[in-house]
Amino acid sequence: MFSQQYLYGVFIFLSLVMKVNSYLEFTNVKCEALDKEFCGFDYCILKAVNRSYKYVSLKVKLFRTPVTKVKLNLGLYKRLNGYKPFLYNLTIDACKFLKFPKSNPVVTFFYEFFKDFSNINHTCPYDHDLVLEKMSYSSVYNHFTTKLPFPEGSYMLEMHWIAYDIKRAITKFYWSLS
Repeated sequence: MFSQQYLYGVFIFLSLVMKVNSYLEFTNVKCEALDKEFCGFDYCILKAVNRSYKYVSLKVKLFRTPVTKVKLNLGLYKRLNGYKPFLYNLTIDACKFLKFPKSNPVVTFFYEFFKDFSNINHTCPYDHDLVLEKMSYSSVYNHFTTKLPFPEGSYMLEMHWIAYDIKRAITKFYWSLS
């Protein structure tokens, strides 16, 4: 099996060789609190302002603060007769990653989608609600078309949020690339 760094290097090489013109559109967002005593979603929406502008917003209320131990299982899926694993499925210590964001280039690639639209931009502890506000397709579009070209298709980024070694919530972001 190839290492994550090797695959990342191959994709960087391909991005330099290939020129891709694409269109990216959010298609859905889903959020689920698995432990309703630990957290709950105030809202989790995909808002269409007009035909060409959509954004994602969500707000998570934390009921047991401060949160000092968080892991994240991140999986990228492509739709092929249902959503199938595509390239990445990894689990990281989120607190350690936020302390040293360059420690994992794959996670950094996905983190850059929402870091400017969120208050999840500091290391643990978290003693406040977590908010992702008005993340537009443009933040994702740049990554999937210029930084690391992806093939056309429908994708899902699924994130399992694990606090104190218990799965607490799942967020799923859906988009299509054409």
